[in-house]
Amino acid sequence: MQKKISTLPFKGTPEQEKQLKAIIEANKDDESNLMKVMQDAQGIYGYLPIEVQKMIAEGMDVPLEKVYGVATFYAQFALSPKGEYNISVCLGTACYVKGSGDIFNKLSEKLGIGAEECTEDGKFSLTACRCIGACGLAPVFTINEDVYGRIGPDEVAGILAKYGA
Repeated sequence: MQKKISTLPFKGTPEQEKQLKAIIEANKDDESNLMKVMQDAQGIYGYLPIEVQKMIAEGMDVPLEKVYGVATFYAQFALSPKGEYNISVCLGTACYVKGSGDIFNKLSEKLGIGAEECTEDGKFSLTACRCIGACGLAPVFTINEDVYGRIGPDEVAGILAKYGA
């Protein structure tokens, strides 16, 4: 699944920028530290918006295309912010054959967002994953650390209501 770039406005703070610049400064002379800098940047911001990628590219003196290429190649990097409640729907084989695709579609419909997107209020984000290791509970999705299994699309609205949706 291709990563989507966030359409939400970037909301970085001067404190976050100061932290990132210090990390870049400490690593700028060794391009092999690019991934570490990107991991640290994601730790600061929660994701890697294009504005942060540009700061990294300029500070590390590497092409922006290289930073973007690393960010889109490795699954650990996110190009969109995560919501207060990050919903991850398992689309692995066991879950998918038991209807997780329908659950994903219902969540998408109820929240008004697609895969790798965040609601405008920052409350919910939606992710599709390949397996969360709970095949016996298929179909499964998580909201942060809460696991929901053996459910159908008709139960989605009630579950979301617990989180204020």
